[in-house]
Amino acid sequence: MSLDLATCVLEVGEYRLAPLNRDDADGLFELFRDPLVAEYMDIAPLESVGEAHDIIAWGIELAAGDGGVRWTIRRTDAPDLIGTVGFNNLIFDRARRGEVAYDLRRAEWGRGVMSQILPHVLSFGFNDLSLRRIEAMVTMGNARSCALLERHGFSLEGTLRDHAHWKGRYWDQLIYGRLAD
Repeated sequence: MSLDLATCVLEVGEYRLAPLNRDDADGLFELFRDPLVAEYMDIAPLESVGEAHDIIAWGIELAAGDGGVRWTIRRTDAPDLIGTVGFNNLIFDRARRGEVAYDLRRAEWGRGVMSQILPHVLSFGFNDLSLRRIEAMVTMGNARSCALLERHGFSLEGTLRDHAHWKGRYWDQLIYGRLAD
């Protein structure tokens, strides 16, 4: 792959998407310490900045190995991290697919942030990464995420029953998919 995911920055209207780095620990901690943000995720609400450093290390390793990228989301006129978005599980040989994932601070919910950002992230995936297929795994019950994906051309392809286990229980997950135009 000719792109360096570890340094790739996207400018999207009033937002700047930049790869996770070690300086993002405080902002990431604030994001993921909220139990409602972490509700449908495979993490418990963070209890320390050290846990945020672990997530950052994962993100840096992901990008360095071309397995994905996790961008921070910030407004261009403010330094605060308001969320993250990116691709996990990128596969470039044969299948050419990846999984999009995202999260936002609760104060940003319902304000159209992801509706503005997601089309650009998808365009990056299809055009710059030459993906044929982009998937999203949504934990059952996360209606906002389902609605966002459906508004942006994703189709619900099925339910994976008891597909994930975290927080002491099994979770059904919905798989959404979208193909390149």
